Amino acid sequence: MNNIMKYKGYWARIQYSDEDQCFFGKVEGLKHSLILFEGETVEELKKDFKDAIDHYLEGCKLDNEEPEVQCKGSLNVRLGPELHVEAKIKSEEKNISINEFIKQAVANYINVC
Repeated sequence: MNNIMKYKGYWARIQYSDEDQCFFGKVEGLKHSLILFEGETVEELKKDFKDAIDHYLEGCKLDNEEPEVQCKGSLNVRLGPELHVEAKIKSEEKNISINEFIKQAVANYINVC
């Protein structure tokens, strides 16, 4: 089951509230902006999600501000000493940086799964 919705480069995790009998979501990973949406049906949820993103982007445009992005492209990965050593050795064998090695490993995993 996929609980992720995507639109215009943004993604949100979807949940269901039995108490309120509706779906709801939040765009994750934004530090300064809060984008929430909901719907009683999947169709309403999708529409409200798209409307929320469009409203956010239009507001940024009107305020002459750059929209936030959820992922900047860099992160700190804690591998542990043993895995770090093995990754470094493999990257040296392939004559690439450890960053490139990890990037390729993640890309391969995503393409396989």
